[in-house]
Amino acid sequence: MAQSKQEIQAILQAAGRGESGPRHRFGQNFMIDQNLVRLVADAGKIQPGDLLIEVGPGTGTLTDELLERAQSNEGAQVVGVEIDRDLARVLREQFADQPAFSLIEGDALAGKHELNPELLARIVDAKAAGRAVKLIANLPYNVASPLVIELLIAGVDSLAFTVQKEVADRLRAAEGTEAYGPLSVTAQMLAKVQVLRNLPPQAFWPSPKIDSSLVRMTRDDRLGERAADFGRFVHSVFSFRRKTLRKALTQAGLDADRVIERTGVDPQARPEVLSPEKWMEMFQASEAG
Repeated sequence: MAQSKQEIQAILQAAGRGESGPRHRFGQNFMIDQNLVRLVADAGKIQPGDLLIEVGPGTGTLTDELLERAQSNEGAQVVGVEIDRDLARVLREQFADQPAFSLIEGDALAGKHELNPELLARIVDAKAAGRAVKLIANLPYNVASPLVIELLIAGVDSLAFTVQKEVADRLRAAEGTEAYGPLSVTAQMLAKVQVLRNLPPQAFWPSPKIDSSLVRMTRDDRLGERAADFGRFVHSVFSFRRKTLRKALTQAGLDADRVIERTGVDPQARPEVLSPEKWMEMFQASEAG
Protein backbone atom coordinates (compact mmCIF):
# COMPACT_ATOMS: atom_id res chain seq x y z
CA MET A 1 0.00 0.00 0.00
CA ALA A 2 1.18 3.51 -0.80
CA GLN A 3 1.74 5.58 2.30
CA SER A 4 -0.71 8.45 2.79
CA LYS A 5 0.41 12.02 3.37
CA GLN A 6 -0.39 11.59 7.08
CA GLU A 7 1.63 8.36 7.31
CA ILE A 8 4.63 9.96 5.63
CA GLN A 9 4.40 12.94 7.96
CA ALA A 10 4.33 10.57 10.93
CA ILE A 11 7.41 8.70 9.62
CA LEU A 12 9.31 11.97 9.14
CA GLN A 13 8.39 13.16 12.62
CA ALA A 14 9.43 9.84 14.17
CA ALA A 15 12.74 10.14 12.31
CA GLY A 16 13.43 13.37 14.16
CA ARG A 17 12.45 15.67 11.32
CA GLY A 18 10.02 17.62 13.49
CA GLU A 19 8.11 20.22 11.50
CA SER A 20 10.68 20.51 8.70
CA GLY A 21 9.03 17.85 6.55
CA PRO A 22 10.45 16.93 3.12
CA ARG A 23 13.84 18.41 2.29
CA HIS A 24 13.66 20.57 -0.81
CA ARG A 25 17.42 20.41 -1.39
CA PHE A 26 17.10 16.65 -1.96
CA GLY A 27 14.19 17.06 -4.39
CA GLN A 28 11.84 15.08 -2.15
CA ASN A 29 8.29 14.56 -3.46
CA PHE A 30 6.75 11.35 -2.10
CA MET A 31 4.30 9.17 -4.05
CA ILE A 32 0.94 8.94 -2.29
CA ASP A 33 -1.08 7.29 -5.09
CA GLN A 34 -1.14 3.47 -4.89
CA ASN A 35 -2.01 3.17 -8.58
CA LEU A 36 1.10 5.17 -9.44
CA VAL A 37 3.28 2.96 -7.23
CA ARG A 38 2.02 -0.10 -9.12
CA LEU A 39 2.45 1.60 -12.50
CA VAL A 40 6.08 2.45 -11.80
CA ALA A 41 6.80 -1.12 -10.65
CA ASP A 42 4.96 -2.53 -13.69
CA ALA A 43 7.01 -0.32 -16.01
CA GLY A 44 10.19 -1.86 -14.59
CA LYS A 45 9.28 -5.29 -16.00
CA ILE A 46 10.96 -7.18 -13.16
CA GLN A 47 12.38 -10.61 -13.99
CA PRO A 48 14.16 -13.32 -11.94
CA GLY A 49 17.74 -12.41 -11.11
CA ASP A 50 17.34 -8.69 -11.78
CA LEU A 51 19.31 -6.13 -9.81
CA LEU A 52 16.81 -3.34 -9.13
CA ILE A 53 18.17 0.11 -8.29
CA GLU A 54 15.92 2.61 -6.53
CA VAL A 55 17.40 6.09 -6.21
CA GLY A 56 15.63 8.15 -3.57
CA PRO A 57 13.52 5.46 -1.85
CA GLY A 58 12.46 8.02 0.76
CA THR A 59 10.05 6.43 3.23
CA GLY A 60 9.94 3.11 1.36
CA THR A 61 6.59 3.04 -0.44
CA LEU A 62 7.96 1.92 -3.81
CA THR A 63 10.66 -0.13 -2.09
CA ASP A 64 8.00 -2.23 -0.41
CA GLU A 65 6.31 -2.87 -3.76
CA LEU A 66 9.60 -3.81 -5.41
CA LEU A 67 10.53 -6.23 -2.63
CA GLU A 68 7.13 -7.89 -2.84
CA ARG A 69 7.70 -8.46 -6.55
CA ALA A 70 11.30 -9.57 -5.97
CA GLN A 71 9.97 -12.38 -3.78
CA SER A 72 8.08 -13.81 -6.74
CA ASN A 73 11.07 -13.37 -9.08
CA GLU A 74 13.82 -15.62 -7.74
CA GLY A 75 17.18 -13.95 -7.27
CA ALA A 76 15.93 -10.40 -7.79
CA GLN A 77 17.43 -7.88 -5.39
CA VAL A 78 16.71 -4.24 -4.56
CA VAL A 79 19.45 -1.69 -3.91
CA GLY A 80 18.26 1.62 -2.49
CA VAL A 81 20.39 4.76 -2.74
CA GLU A 82 19.35 7.40 -0.19
CA ILE A 83 21.17 10.65 0.54
CA ASP A 84 18.95 11.69 3.46
CA ARG A 85 20.51 10.27 6.65
CA ASP A 86 17.25 10.33 8.59
CA LEU A 87 15.44 8.36 5.89
CA ALA A 88 18.38 5.99 5.43
CA ARG A 89 17.97 5.05 9.08
CA VAL A 90 14.23 4.57 8.60
CA LEU A 91 14.82 2.32 5.59
CA ARG A 92 17.36 0.15 7.41
CA GLU A 93 14.94 -0.40 10.26
CA GLN A 94 11.92 -0.92 8.01
CA PHE A 95 13.56 -3.55 5.81
CA ALA A 96 15.96 -5.13 8.30
CA ASP A 97 14.30 -8.52 7.82
CA GLN A 98 14.47 -8.37 4.01
CA PRO A 99 17.57 -10.22 2.71
CA ALA A 100 16.83 -9.00 -0.82
CA PHE A 101 17.30 -5.37 0.25
CA SER A 102 20.51 -3.42 0.68
CA LEU A 103 21.12 0.30 1.08
CA ILE A 104 23.77 2.69 -0.15
CA GLU A 105 23.72 5.83 1.96
CA GLY A 106 24.85 8.82 -0.03
CA ASP A 107 24.38 10.70 -3.27
CA ALA A 108 23.81 8.57 -6.37
CA LEU A 109 26.19 10.93 -8.17
CA ALA A 110 29.77 11.50 -7.06
CA GLY A 111 29.96 14.42 -9.48
CA LYS A 112 28.01 15.83 -12.41
CA HIS A 113 29.34 13.10 -14.69
CA GLU A 114 30.27 10.38 -12.20
CA LEU A 115 28.25 7.77 -10.35
CA ASN A 116 28.62 6.97 -6.67
CA PRO A 117 31.55 4.47 -6.63
CA GLU A 118 29.63 1.92 -4.54
CA LEU A 119 26.64 2.10 -6.89
CA LEU A 120 28.88 1.77 -9.93
CA ALA A 121 30.61 -1.27 -8.41
CA ARG A 122 27.25 -2.96 -7.83
CA ILE A 123 26.28 -2.36 -11.46
CA VAL A 124 29.60 -3.61 -12.81
CA ASP A 125 29.49 -6.76 -10.65
CA ALA A 126 25.93 -7.55 -11.69
CA LYS A 127 26.70 -7.10 -15.37
CA ALA A 128 29.79 -9.31 -15.05
CA ALA A 129 27.57 -12.01 -13.54
CA GLY A 130 25.18 -11.79 -16.48
CA ARG A 131 22.38 -10.15 -14.51
CA ALA A 132 20.06 -7.47 -15.85
CA VAL A 133 20.29 -4.14 -14.04
CA LYS A 134 17.20 -1.91 -13.91
CA LEU A 135 16.46 1.45 -12.38
CA ILE A 136 12.94 1.69 -10.95
CA ALA A 137 12.42 4.91 -9.04
CA ASN A 138 10.55 8.07 -8.22
CA LEU A 139 13.63 10.11 -9.02
CA PRO A 140 14.57 13.14 -6.95
CA TYR A 141 13.96 16.01 -9.35
CA ASN A 142 17.35 17.63 -8.87
CA VAL A 143 19.44 14.68 -10.13
CA ALA A 144 17.31 13.12 -12.84
CA SER A 145 18.91 14.49 -16.01
CA PRO A 146 22.57 13.67 -15.33
CA LEU A 147 21.74 10.47 -13.47
CA VAL A 148 19.85 8.69 -16.25
CA ILE A 149 22.70 9.36 -18.70
CA GLU A 150 25.38 8.12 -16.29
CA LEU A 151 23.39 4.98 -15.52
CA LEU A 152 23.05 4.18 -19.22
CA ILE A 153 26.76 4.79 -19.78
CA ALA A 154 27.48 2.42 -16.85
CA GLY A 155 25.51 -0.35 -18.56
CA VAL A 156 22.05 -0.27 -16.93
CA ASP A 157 19.62 -2.19 -19.14
CA SER A 158 16.41 -0.26 -18.53
CA LEU A 159 15.08 2.64 -16.52
CA ALA A 160 11.50 3.22 -15.36
CA PHE A 161 11.04 6.41 -13.39
CA THR A 162 8.94 9.43 -12.61
CA VAL A 163 10.37 12.84 -13.42
CA GLN A 164 9.28 16.41 -14.17
CA LYS A 165 7.31 16.51 -17.42
CA GLU A 166 9.73 19.07 -18.86
CA VAL A 167 12.62 16.62 -18.40
CA ALA A 168 10.58 13.82 -19.99
CA ASP A 169 9.83 16.14 -22.91
CA ARG A 170 13.54 16.87 -23.34
CA LEU A 171 14.47 13.19 -23.22
CA ARG A 172 12.17 12.28 -26.11
CA ALA A 173 12.21 15.57 -28.07
CA ALA A 174 12.63 15.45 -31.84
CA GLU A 175 15.11 17.67 -33.67
CA GLY A 176 13.78 21.09 -34.53
CA THR A 177 11.52 21.33 -31.46
CA GLU A 178 11.92 23.73 -28.56
CA ALA A 179 12.67 20.97 -26.03
CA TYR A 180 15.42 19.38 -28.17
CA GLY A 181 18.92 19.71 -26.80
CA PRO A 182 22.03 17.86 -25.59
CA LEU A 183 20.01 15.64 -23.24
CA SER A 184 17.73 14.58 -26.12
CA VAL A 185 20.65 13.75 -28.40
CA THR A 186 22.67 11.75 -25.89
CA ALA A 187 19.69 9.92 -24.40
CA GLN A 188 18.38 8.86 -27.81
CA MET A 189 21.78 7.54 -28.85
CA LEU A 190 21.86 5.39 -25.70
CA ALA A 191 18.25 4.22 -25.35
CA LYS A 192 14.75 4.05 -26.73
CA VAL A 193 12.68 6.60 -24.82
CA GLN A 194 8.97 6.21 -24.05
CA VAL A 195 6.75 8.52 -22.03
CA LEU A 196 4.13 6.14 -20.68
CA ARG A 197 1.83 8.74 -19.14
CA ASN A 198 1.70 12.16 -17.56
CA LEU A 199 0.98 12.47 -13.85
CA PRO A 200 -0.86 15.19 -11.93
CA PRO A 201 0.75 17.02 -9.00
CA GLN A 202 -1.83 15.45 -6.65
CA ALA A 203 -0.13 12.04 -7.02
CA PHE A 204 2.74 13.36 -4.88
CA TRP A 205 3.30 15.06 -1.55
CA PRO A 206 4.30 17.83 -1.42
CA SER A 207 2.45 18.48 -4.70
CA PRO A 208 4.96 19.87 -7.22
CA LYS A 209 3.98 23.01 -9.11
CA ILE A 210 4.35 21.20 -12.44
CA ASP A 211 3.15 17.94 -13.95
CA SER A 212 5.32 14.84 -13.89
CA SER A 213 5.72 11.92 -16.30
CA LEU A 214 6.37 8.21 -16.08
CA VAL A 215 9.24 7.38 -18.44
CA ARG A 216 10.69 4.09 -19.61
CA MET A 217 14.11 3.95 -21.29
CA THR A 218 15.34 0.71 -22.84
CA ARG A 219 19.05 0.43 -23.55
CA ASP A 220 19.92 0.81 -27.25
CA ASP A 221 23.54 1.90 -27.04
CA ARG A 222 25.01 3.26 -30.27
CA LEU A 223 27.90 5.05 -28.59
CA GLY A 224 29.85 2.34 -26.74
CA GLU A 225 32.98 3.48 -24.94
CA ARG A 226 32.80 6.93 -26.54
CA ALA A 227 29.54 7.92 -24.83
CA ALA A 228 31.13 10.36 -22.38
CA ASP A 229 33.23 12.01 -25.10
CA PHE A 230 30.20 12.23 -27.37
CA GLY A 231 28.18 13.88 -24.61
CA ARG A 232 30.88 16.50 -24.04
CA PHE A 233 31.07 17.18 -27.79
CA VAL A 234 27.31 17.71 -28.06
CA HIS A 235 27.23 19.98 -25.00
CA SER A 236 30.13 22.09 -26.26
CA VAL A 237 28.54 22.75 -29.66
CA PHE A 238 25.01 23.14 -28.31
CA SER A 239 26.20 25.85 -25.93
CA PHE A 240 26.20 28.04 -29.05
CA ARG A 241 22.78 26.88 -30.24
CA ARG A 242 21.74 30.36 -31.45
CA LYS A 243 24.73 30.50 -33.78
CA THR A 244 25.01 28.95 -37.22
CA LEU A 245 26.61 25.53 -37.22
CA ARG A 246 29.86 26.87 -38.68
CA LYS A 247 30.14 29.49 -35.93
CA ALA A 248 29.07 27.05 -33.21
CA LEU A 249 31.71 24.49 -34.21
CA THR A 250 34.39 27.18 -34.42
CA GLN A 251 33.53 28.71 -31.05
CA ALA A 252 33.58 25.23 -29.54
CA GLY A 253 37.21 25.00 -30.64
CA LEU A 254 36.63 22.52 -33.50
CA ASP A 255 37.71 22.45 -37.14
CA ALA A 256 34.40 23.57 -38.62
CA ASP A 257 35.51 23.25 -42.25
CA ARG A 258 36.59 19.62 -41.80
CA VAL A 259 33.39 18.62 -39.98
CA ILE A 260 31.17 20.34 -42.56
CA GLU A 261 33.07 18.89 -45.51
CA ARG A 262 33.04 15.32 -44.15
CA THR A 263 29.41 15.26 -43.05
CA GLY A 264 27.72 17.46 -45.62
CA VAL A 265 25.81 19.42 -42.96
CA ASP A 266 24.49 22.86 -43.86
CA PRO A 267 26.95 25.36 -42.35
CA GLN A 268 24.10 27.89 -41.97
CA ALA A 269 21.86 25.47 -40.05
CA ARG A 270 21.33 25.74 -36.29
CA PRO A 271 22.52 22.94 -33.98
CA GLU A 272 18.96 22.09 -32.87
CA VAL A 273 17.86 20.95 -36.34
CA LEU A 274 20.36 18.05 -36.53
CA SER A 275 19.23 14.49 -35.73
CA PRO A 276 21.08 12.41 -33.11
CA GLU A 277 22.55 10.33 -35.96
CA LYS A 278 23.93 13.46 -37.66
CA TRP A 279 25.45 14.54 -34.37
CA MET A 280 27.26 11.20 -34.26
CA GLU A 281 28.57 11.81 -37.78
CA MET A 282 29.88 15.20 -36.74
CA PHE A 283 31.51 13.75 -33.63
CA GLN A 284 33.28 11.10 -35.67
CA ALA A 285 34.37 13.69 -38.24
CA SER A 286 35.75 15.96 -35.52
CA GLU A 287 37.94 13.14 -34.24
CA ALA A 288 39.11 11.71 -37.58
CA GLY A 289 42.68 12.42 -38.60
